[in-house]
Amino acid sequence: MKNTIKTLRADFAIIFERDPAARNWLEVLLCYPGLHAIWLYRFAHWLNTLKLPVIPRMISQLARFFTGIEIHPGARIGKGAFIDHGMGVVIGETAIIGEYVLIYQGVTLGGTGKESGKRHPTLGDNVVIGAGAKVLGNIEIGSNSRIGAGSVVLKCVPPDCTVVGIPGRIVHRHGAKVSALDHCQVPDPEGDVIRSLIGRVEQLERHAELHSLHPINSYIIDSELLKHVRPRHLTPSDHFERDRSEEYEGFSEGSGI
Repeated sequence: MKNTIKTLRADFAIIFERDPAARNWLEVLLCYPGLHAIWLYRFAHWLNTLKLPVIPRMISQLARFFTGIEIHPGARIGKGAFIDHGMGVVIGETAIIGEYVLIYQGVTLGGTGKESGKRHPTLGDNVVIGAGAKVLGNIEIGSNSRIGAGSVVLKCVPPDCTVVGIPGRIVHRHGAKVSALDHCQVPDPEGDVIRSLIGRVEQLERHAELHSLHPINSYIIDSELLKHVRPRHLTPSDHFERDRSEEYEGFSEGSGI
């Protein structure tokens, strides 16, 4: 019972630490669907551990109807978990979530098929999952890692990493500590590549312009000089010229074609 009360208090207190919009306890208690969904989940999970049929799922569906957050009663969520805004969040049956995890709206912790057994992700402590991210399959996200908004993660992630992109790629590992709420510091590898390509194109354009202003080994050829020049294989030999001089001359001038 003491552990349960401690967990519920941690779920409530973490909101004031993570959300600058949280002003007073009454507002949080009445107006935060993430808190409502977590507390209803904890009740449904307790009933699920008692092997009570149907009712835990009914509670989870009730929570989904009122909050837009679907958490299967079979999932395991540590204390201090915070679902910010929360609309569209889906957490699968075998998902395991550590302590003080921050999840934004539109996140899916799902499976990749119809396999049985453990088929949903495992999240360590202090993990941050950005808005719209999808973490799929029986994979592990290490503690203190961050998943960028809109990313799709299909492979395990070590601790203290930042993952972005589709599919998710590790772009930061064991670096300087960054505030969990400061999304502007998430790296942008696609943007870096595009900026590099633009810089290369601009460099090539400058080189092309420089060569056009200062041409190297360029010559101006007068067409009059080439007027009576013919390729060597069209120049008649002495023997051939004696035998068919008139016919060859006409052919070489074009009249015989």
